[in-house]
Order: sequence, then C-alpha cells, then structure tokens
Amino acid sequence: MATFSKVLLSGSTDGKAIKVAATATAGTTIHTAGSGSTNKDEIWIYAVNSSSSSVKLTIEWGEATAPDGNIELTVQPEAGLVTVIPGLLLQNSLVVKAFAATANVICIHGFVNRITA
Repeated sequence: MATFSKVLLSGSTDGKAIKVAATATAGTTIHTAGSGSTNKDEIWIYAVNSSSSSVKLTIEWGEATAPDGNIELTVQPEAGLVTVIPGLLLQNSLVVKAFAATANVICIHGFVNRITA
C-alpha cells in the first residue's frame, strides 16, 4: 500500500518563498524529486510577481531542454499566488528549476505530496 507525506519544496528554507534569481538556464533550483522509480512527488507550485510589470517565468521540468522540459507563463504584477504547477508528478531525482525575464521579482511557493510505494 502506498504512503503519502506532505513535504516542503527542497529548494525552500523552512517553507519560505524561493526567490527566482536566474534569468536564463540553468535556473534557480526549486525542488529535487525523490529517488527511485517507485517514489513519486506530486508537486504544487505557485508564483508571486512583486514587480509592477508582467514577467515571463520559465519552469525547467526535470530537464532544461526546450521545449521538452520547459513550462512557460507570464505572471501578472501583484496578482497574488498564481498556480504554476497543479500537482504534476516527477520521480527519479529529477530537478525542477526556474528562471524569469527579470531577476529577483518572482517568488515561488509550494509543497510536495510524496507518494511512496
């Protein structure tokens, strides 16, 4: 039977926001999935844009190759928490990174539901 546990994004300190400093690949590390093919991380990511301008955010989902590993969206200014990743699965120690068109204005929040078989 599978077990579930809620964990912090591994790039977060004590559950605080992760500031996206990178403006190009390789991005700021957001989370590293658990190891092994029987463990899965259900990842939920939200972004906040603290600037007064729209900012393009690129998530590198398990790889940096465009377009295969890229998830792109424009985060509107002062829009609150915007859903970026709605519980997609990742495993085998793959890494989620992020970069933005403007450094240090996008903050990432989220959590992981770790599913262990």
